Amino acid sequence: MVIEFAGGLIAGSLALLADAGHMLTDAAALGVAWAAVLIARRPADLRRTFGYQRLRVLATFVNGCALMFITAWICIEAVQRFLQPAPVDGSMILWIGSAGLVINLVVFALLRRGDSHDMNIAAATLHVLGDLLGSVAAIVAALVIMFTGWTPIDPLLSVFVCLLIVRSAWSLIRRSTHILMEGSPEGIDIAELRRTLEERVPDIRDVHHIHTWLVGPQEILLTMHASVGTGADHARVLREAQAVLSERYGITHATIQIEAEDCADEHPSSCGAGFSRP
Repeated sequence: MVIEFAGGLIAGSLALLADAGHMLTDAAALGVAWAAVLIARRPADLRRTFGYQRLRVLATFVNGCALMFITAWICIEAVQRFLQPAPVDGSMILWIGSAGLVINLVVFALLRRGDSHDMNIAAATLHVLGDLLGSVAAIVAALVIMFTGWTPIDPLLSVFVCLLIVRSAWSLIRRSTHILMEGSPEGIDIAELRRTLEERVPDIRDVHHIHTWLVGPQEILLTMHASVGTGADHARVLREAQAVLSERYGITHATIQIEAEDCADEHPSSCGAGFSRP
């Protein structure tokens, strides 16, 4: 990062400065992701009964926002470079960009060995991918400048790399925000879940007040009310409902309130209201 920053200033290359800026945020991003993984391993306690899994989602959100800010800064700098072209040393860009490419390839390969479904690791990997593409852009810009002398290629490729990163960064922000807002997990249809329970557990007459959310990137939680017929074995209904949730939806942490009547709420009008009763 330090070499690319110094080289970018000396060579007058926005591509190198952009890559150095990416590496600066990457150092912080990898630190945040690493800390989140370590802290998330801590067991639940009396103050945080669900543990620290949510910290990994927060780290994803922070890293996604950092990517958006750094790409915005690079785009602004690129526009200024277009308006006021400056001389660029192509050979210096080529050597420094090549060294950065090798380092970024090694780090990217190490991260790809991690859990590909963990959005925290995905956010860290995306940072490094941005650096990798930045190094490739710097090398291409250097070759074009050395053989043609066309310096606008330097800021042009910087903007192109930014556009590639923004789409994935926005996806990470959207997914992490959805979890932080306790939205329903992707792939779970509340209406279909309700019908499945009512069909596969004979004693259940009605399912309502269904709430599903994620504590961490993968751990799904659910609460719901289930009305059963008169004389139903509540313990058996509970076991069967939990088995269906676990086998079909991968939900192993479910809190189910069994009701001998249609709805035990103080205000009957609220039974089935809102999204929980399609």
